Amino acid sequence: MSDASPAGEFWSAVRDISPLAAGVAIYGLAFGLLAAQANLDELQVGVMGTVVFAGASQIVAVERLSAGAGAAAALLAAIALNLRLLLVTASIREVYARRPWWQLLLGAHFTTDENWALMLATRAGGRHVGYWYLIGGGACLFATWLSATLSGVLFATAIPEPRSLGVDFAFTAAFIAIARSLWRGRKDQAPWLITIAVVAGCHYSAALDSSWALVIGGCAGALAAAARPVDE
Repeated sequence: MSDASPAGEFWSAVRDISPLAAGVAIYGLAFGLLAAQANLDELQVGVMGTVVFAGASQIVAVERLSAGAGAAAALLAAIALNLRLLLVTASIREVYARRPWWQLLLGAHFTTDENWALMLATRAGGRHVGYWYLIGGGACLFATWLSATLSGVLFATAIPEPRSLGVDFAFTAAFIAIARSLWRGRKDQAPWLITIAVVAGCHYSAALDSSWALVIGGCAGALAAAARPVDE
């Protein structure tokens, strides 16, 4: 249990995660630029960010829509990419123990790779933090993500021809940055390699649309991660 008040934990997390939030803002701007190129307006981007709140999944969904895939395929690709969050929340299940249903939903929605990792690192440093620390970090990232993505859309609409400035590469750069932030070392090697191999095999077989390759690859990677020994 935490030895701090809920409000103290919340604002402590906001302070601690602020440096990470700056990085989120950068690829949030990149996502806003991408979304504008896919003809999404501020309202659509705002609703997507509020309901989904998952940078990598939102980027993949918009990229799939831009590539001509249907809404169902884009949604499935985004869900597959976010399967890892099932393992993330399961790893801190004691944080959610005996919480009312609305706190369970809020916690699940606000749990990201960044505030989850920050909470574990803070605990490893000897501080007793829990649910409200997780929520404080998630709320800070949520506000940062929404404001950055909307700013990216507004900025893109003010540029007559974004591609002439190389802005279209923002998506690729953002996704590389997100993928790099998720890498935790050699223990992630097997799930990543399995995911890459499955996606590449499905894609180059030409038997499936790229969206389905992402779905199958994401599921394969999540299963590989779940099958690892607990002490890895």
